[in-house]
Amino acid sequence: MITLKFGDIITAVASLAIIFILILYPLTLVFAPSLGNYQAFELGSFVSFILTTIIVGYIFAPKIREENRTKTIAKITILFAVFMIFMVYMELAVTEWTPMIKEEYMKANPTATPSASEWYYIQALRLTGEKFLILVLMLVVTFGGLYIGSMLKKPATS
Repeated sequence: MITLKFGDIITAVASLAIIFILILYPLTLVFAPSLGNYQAFELGSFVSFILTTIIVGYIFAPKIREENRTKTIAKITILFAVFMIFMVYMELAVTEWTPMIKEEYMKANPTATPSASEWYYIQALRLTGEKFLILVLMLVVTFGGLYIGSMLKKPATS
């Protein structure tokens, strides 16, 4: 009986991260001339993420199939989400978000005059919303993609 050990889950998560980057960069380069940098990155990320989870689900299908499929996929999904949320926190920490958030807020509320502490909470709420959206999408797409990928590979007959 094949079982998915914790080391296999780590390998699946590492595979998700590596394959995602290998698909994302070329795909973003293809989309950038027609969509612009921002939209190319957003679309490239989404498409890459879906393809990556299906590929990894396909690769790990025999081990996923041997155990409780949903429980095994959930373990991989949760660990990958923890890894990716650290990556999101690092991105948010090294990027200057304040000008963009102020511009968006003032565009939506042209007569507002927030104080310094209110700006802090406006920015914190905006970044928390970004993390929430990314995490929810990541959990749903990762689980779904791994499940679909594991269903695509037929069991070996003996």
